[in-house]
Amino acid sequence: MNIVLTDFAAGRHFNNPDFGGTQIPGNPLFFMRALEMAPGKDDTLVDGYAPFCKHLFVENFTEALCGVRKITPENEHLLRTGYHARRDDELPVLTRWFDSGDVKRVFAPYLDIILYSASQLKEEGLDIDGEWGVVSINSALEPVESPMPPITQMRNALGSEQGGSGVPLDSEAYAKSVEYWNTHAIIRGS
Repeated sequence: MNIVLTDFAAGRHFNNPDFGGTQIPGNPLFFMRALEMAPGKDDTLVDGYAPFCKHLFVENFTEALCGVRKITPENEHLLRTGYHARRDDELPVLTRWFDSGDVKRVFAPYLDIILYSASQLKEEGLDIDGEWGVVSINSALEPVESPMPPITQMRNALGSEQGGSGVPLDSEAYAKSVEYWNTHAIIRGS
């Protein structure tokens, strides 16, 4: 299985204090070398939200901390909001987050490496030299997929012109996502 790191994922997860979610300490090249040798890397990929999307769950071989925190009555007042785009060519959308200095972060025992097929990435204007491209790296307490945020599902439904994949909105998946993200928020900052 030939996996490469997309510029999209590298720009978000490595050395980007403005990114909300999982920050991977260190160099992207070292990360990919370690991923190649990670136990379980060659296990079966887990199906994602569309045929071109797969999840690769591996034990966390980095120092990455959980990028999400449960919202509680004790920390709810620390939530922040603002408009952000993942890339320059996307529409900014309203998001909410905790600043990393405001909440305790814990070590994540697993990484959920989200992969898109080379053909899908090409449709979205990203050429890679491999079979699969890493589009996101999520820390996880268990080797299971967290629900995709509602706004990401909406953006995907808008199509590649707006930074999405073109997959129509699934009402059931959207409802599960709302349930989860109504009680959780990303953590932004290193």
